[in-house]
Amino acid sequence: MRLKDKVAVITGSTSGIGKGSIKRFAEEGAKVVIWGMHKEEVDAAVNEINATGAEAFGVVANVAKQEEVNSAIEQVMNRFGRIDILINNAGITADAQLVKMTEDQFDNVIAVNLKGVYNCGQTVAKIMAEQMSGVIINVSSIVGLYGNFGQTNYAATKFGVIGMTKTWARELGRKGVRVNAVAPGFINTEMTAKMPEKVLEMMKGKSPLNSLGEVDDIANAFLYLASDEAKFVTGAVLSVDGGAVL
Repeated sequence: MRLKDKVAVITGSTSGIGKGSIKRFAEEGAKVVIWGMHKEEVDAAVNEINATGAEAFGVVANVAKQEEVNSAIEQVMNRFGRIDILINNAGITADAQLVKMTEDQFDNVIAVNLKGVYNCGQTVAKIMAEQMSGVIINVSSIVGLYGNFGQTNYAATKFGVIGMTKTWARELGRKGVRVNAVAPGFINTEMTAKMPEKVLEMMKGKSPLNSLGEVDDIANAFLYLASDEAKFVTGAVLSVDGGAVL
């Protein structure tokens, strides 16, 4: 098992890429922390993982609120005594063209997708620096590399996440902490399942492979970066997008 007894915290892990990654990490022996906004969803995900014989622990917190992040991390430390892996996966969208975007749309996306990554990263980095070991993986996006129509706020956060990733890699490397980013392309999740077929075909057409990615494609990228197989990889941005260009 590639992550045996490692403690892995994944934010936004009650659905989609986060939930799939929790399952994949548990299969590889990790003790997983399921982090969400709603207790009933967190409890359901914890029960699902525990039923497989793996060990899961749940926390309920809004990543945009530092006091809630601090409380969640304190709960994790009380339970496990260490954190080996943090995946900053939680994120939201509120799309609109620049001239139509409201202040709330902009501020809410910045709060979760950018400040939330900062809040969790800062809190956990202190623990990892003291341990002199750890891995932080920040979730960017293909939109954080190329931009996207109608996503000024989202693109700003995902570009920003890359900047934080490279900065943290420089700062934390001497403490034995690796920091990388993954930039997913268009992935088949509960969200895309609700989209019109015409939109899905457009998304598929952006990839030379003419398909959407699957949750496991991203989970496996996380797994590689979290494992010792990537022990000399830091400050990198791994695109998992089927070769899509915008």
